[in-house]
Amino acid sequence: MANLETRYMGLTLKNPLIAGSSGLINSVENIKKLEENQAGAIVLKSIFEEQIRHEANVYMNSGSSSLSAMNKGFDNIMKTRSYDYAEAMDYITDFAKEHTLNEYLKLISDAKKAVKIPIIASVNCVFTYDWYSFAKRIQDAGADAIELNIYVLPSDPAKTGAENEEVYLNVINAIKQYVSISVSIKISYYFSGLTNKLIELSKSGIAGMVLFNRPYTPDINIDTFEITPGNIYSSSHEYAHTLRWIAILAGRVGCDISAATGVHDHESVIKMLLAGANTVQVASVLYKQGFEHIGQMISGLETWMDKHNFKTIDDFRGKMSQVNLKNPADYERVQFMKLYSHIY
Repeated sequence: MANLETRYMGLTLKNPLIAGSSGLINSVENIKKLEENQAGAIVLKSIFEEQIRHEANVYMNSGSSSLSAMNKGFDNIMKTRSYDYAEAMDYITDFAKEHTLNEYLKLISDAKKAVKIPIIASVNCVFTYDWYSFAKRIQDAGADAIELNIYVLPSDPAKTGAENEEVYLNVINAIKQYVSISVSIKISYYFSGLTNKLIELSKSGIAGMVLFNRPYTPDINIDTFEITPGNIYSSSHEYAHTLRWIAILAGRVGCDISAATGVHDHESVIKMLLAGANTVQVASVLYKQGFEHIGQMISGLETWMDKHNFKTIDDFRGKMSQVNLKNPADYERVQFMKLYSHIY
């Protein structure tokens, strides 16, 4: 019987299938179900600055809030000095922040008590709030590791690529000062020199990197002339982009790699591992197929390993990475039209 045990960010996982961060992972009940369905680890739903801002707006506009703590604090402001809108807004924002963060910390603590598999917290790094000290609180709540979801869209024409990319190192360096648990970064492919930059980031003290995050993409409604969300869920063909870059980076970066986006079946899991990934994260397919689909992917992986006489994941991990290929240029071909349609 194949042994699927995997090491990722210094953690021991029973298999390389990780339930990636999504709205499905927002309760202890769902986390327990994911463990029952053989998930090797869990990445909690991300906490975002936008989430805190939204709660602050709700509290400010609610008129009569049922939250006595907020009302008491607000009353104290009103009694001690004339009404200062900015101070009131600061108070409500701070309350919303603390309320949201405490709920998240409770989810971590409760999840650790309920399951045995590793629990990885996810933070969408924005700089308005003190995420650095919050990282320490995540550690204290019992999280086994932290995944920093860093996404810098290089859309500002006044900023250079170097200035955009400096953000990533700044976040990592700041967070690492506060925690001793393993830290990974989940990033996009918007870099001017992707391979060079990811190798640099991998040597910054992080234990892993997740390739790639799947950002919100806008679309246009041609009848209402409104901006609408694009496809929310990934499709099965999207794994190919991640596959290429994992194969190129495997054996070159100084940390573990986790594959994400477009992994919908056991075949794409196998391909990512062959390319050199340590683990594979799934999210969209859980919405489409349910938590039970993880077990089906695990079964498919085991069957394939038995067929090819692989006893452990390490027996074939990275077998098809660029550094192990006779013709490494296979991963760098981009001229599809020239190669296949005879258009020169």
